[in-house]
Parts: sequence; C-alpha cells; structure tokens
Amino acid sequence: MKIIWSPLSIDRASEIAEYIALDKPSAADKWIITLFSKVKHLASSPKIGRIVPEIRDEQFRELIYGNYRIIYRIEKKQVSILTIRHGKQILPIEDISE
Repeated sequence: MKIIWSPLSIDRASEIAEYIALDKPSAADKWIITLFSKVKHLASSPKIGRIVPEIRDEQFRELIYGNYRIIYRIEKKQVSILTIRHGKQILPIEDISE
C-alpha cells in the first residue's frame, strides 16, 4: 500500500520536532526518523494500529508513538496519515475530515 501524508500531518510533525529541538536538536532528529519508520510499517500492515476510540470506525486507526497519536485512514490502495496529536489533546473532527 502507498502511504500519503496530509499537509496537516506534515505540519504537525514539523511543529512537534521544532518543539523538541528547543531542548535537544538531536532528539528532534531522532523523533522524526522514528516517526517515519513507524509509519512505513503501515504499508504492509495497515491494521496494526488500534481503532480511534472517538470515532469507532475500522478505517480510522492510530499508532501510539511516545506521547503522540498518529491518526490515519485505511483506504483501498493507500494509507492516509491524517494528523498527529499529543495523547492528552482532544481530537478535533476537522483534523480527520476531508
């Protein structure tokens, strides 16, 4: 399966990395590398993430990475990375709508 990153998910990943870099730039680099590595696994195993509890729809899933939730949607031929949120943040529905 193909992996597609939404503009919002890229923005969120960048914001998080910038925040981490304020304390330790090397940790931010490691965080981004690991993020992309985790998401890469979705190409062969898209159902490894749990169903998003707020939505309860099998096509909307999330991977937990540290304190963050990587929210994605499984489609016929691709996995769309929709957003990345801190685990303590409420998931706004507009983050996952088209």
